[in-house]
Amino acid sequence: MAQNSWPSPNYNSRNVTDLEYEKLAARFSDDGVYGTPADTAVVSAGVGLSVTVRADVYASVRGHAWTSGTSGDTLAVTANASGQTRVDRVVLRLDRSTWDVRAAVKQGTPGSGVPSLSQSTGDTGTYEIPLAEVTVLSGAGSVTVVRKELYVGSRVRPATSTTRNPLPVPGELAFETNTGITRQWDGSAWSVVHSNSGVVNVDSPLSAWAVETNPVIEERGGNVHFRLGSFERKAGNLSAGTDSRLPVLIPSTYRHPSHHYFGLFYISGSAVGRCTIYPANSSKAGQVWLTQHGTVPTGQLILGTSTSWVVS
Repeated sequence: MAQNSWPSPNYNSRNVTDLEYEKLAARFSDDGVYGTPADTAVVSAGVGLSVTVRADVYASVRGHAWTSGTSGDTLAVTANASGQTRVDRVVLRLDRSTWDVRAAVKQGTPGSGVPSLSQSTGDTGTYEIPLAEVTVLSGAGSVTVVRKELYVGSRVRPATSTTRNPLPVPGELAFETNTGITRQWDGSAWSVVHSNSGVVNVDSPLSAWAVETNPVIEERGGNVHFRLGSFERKAGNLSAGTDSRLPVLIPSTYRHPSHHYFGLFYISGSAVGRCTIYPANSSKAGQVWLTQHGTVPTGQLILGTSTSWVVS
């Protein structure tokens, strides 16, 4: 078959069949209900052996729109006299024999768990997405419903760090072209999904200390990993108990917003000291100070370990 495309004046006078429409529209939207899991359940237990489909629900299945209507619907559930528990599914089903999408109860087999979804992508058959699972005990006169809605997702939106969508929906993704960071809206804030700072040198020269091994930071997905480096004492003996600022400055992007963090230093001569890493809300924001230690003579080396914290 030669190449083709539709709709087009050169193809069937712009007439599009149901199957051709599905091929075109199936990826316009993800399959699923419009909304989020914070919404009221689409399906709930009805009276007796039935389930109720909530009114005013909209969804998309393979590009075909569906609504439950202004009054919703009630679906009958088949009685179970098998002696074993049965689990049915409530699905949204595209039936290619009619090209209609309808909510339906898909009956399970007693003792065999939840029935599989049918998702034929060919020219015929059905395509189903889940709405709920219905448990029917043997001999029961009522049912139990567990919600299982599949929701339409949000695509990744290119933006900058200052032009993200001001009214995002939960699950929405934004890729910041100026930072390389991918963020997701969780309903109240943008959380980092992916980021990669590379190796960032964070030394900040001071006369009291010489940098022997550079202190560096690497940030991945909102987690900051800090190698403290090593330093030589230059400005006279440092008395035990006297705090001393080290030649390090954490850039604002990588500072914890409110918590102090700590790291260990090995002081040549088998002694140990501790440093304090100050958060963004401190008057010493981003600075690193040697805060617990014995005497450190001039020329003595202190060798840092590593620590980490979360910034987003």
